[in-house]
Amino acid sequence: MASRKRALKRSFGRKLGNFYAILIYAFIYAPIAVMVVFSFNDQKTNYYWKGFTLRWYEKLFTNSSIVDYLWNSLYIALAATVISVIIGTVGAVGLIRFEFRVKKLVNNSLYIPIVIPEIVLGLSLLMLFEIIRLPLGFTAIILAHVTFCVPFVIIIMRGRLAGMDLSVEEASMDLGANRLVTFFRITLPMLAPGIVSGAFMSFTLSIDDVIISNFVSGPYSTTLPVKILSLVKTGLSPEVNALTTIMIAVILLGLLTNSAVQAFLKKRALTHTKSYF
Repeated sequence: MASRKRALKRSFGRKLGNFYAILIYAFIYAPIAVMVVFSFNDQKTNYYWKGFTLRWYEKLFTNSSIVDYLWNSLYIALAATVISVIIGTVGAVGLIRFEFRVKKLVNNSLYIPIVIPEIVLGLSLLMLFEIIRLPLGFTAIILAHVTFCVPFVIIIMRGRLAGMDLSVEEASMDLGANRLVTFFRITLPMLAPGIVSGAFMSFTLSIDDVIISNFVSGPYSTTLPVKILSLVKTGLSPEVNALTTIMIAVILLGLLTNSAVQAFLKKRALTHTKSYF
């Protein structure tokens, strides 16, 4: 009898936990679902459902201003991702493999761009660019995005490096390879899954940023999130709903691709490493 009561309590607890999880996910994703649904609504005001249509997607690609803002965002995100991955990978290797006096200070300072409010970081970067007389525009936005993307890349890469077997690198150097050859032929292939994850994280953070971009953008370098923020004051066009739906679909596809690439690279890195010995 007592065991049956415990089983009923466990069953009730699982059901309650599942119900609570469903409520949380519904609260998070319901607004996104509404936006996706209304991107197909044949009604410009989006107050009620009038009928199914694809005309907002058709108008989206004929709206040159929105497409231009999208290309600005993609250009900035790609540039920031490449620079962040290079700096983050080299920085993570240096922090894990070498010892130096200010190593602890550097490790602790990595979390500053992550934990401080974006408005503080954006204002600080704006003041810095004014002091060094760097014009606001694409270069300023890319440097600003690199500032908050690099710590995420380093943290991801440090986790990947911490799980690597150092004996593989030592064996490579024992067989005559110098440190540079070992890095490109042994270490870098083994780091490939971490590099992909860092790149995906950097691209997502960069293309999604609003606050910092709003501080350092110039008149001809406005990003799509900043433009959408300005449109909120006058009312969003259904074309923005269509564009956002496409971006969500691309991000979901990227997540699935990232998972597949991670599995492939892990298997390839192991095979690639064994081929040298």
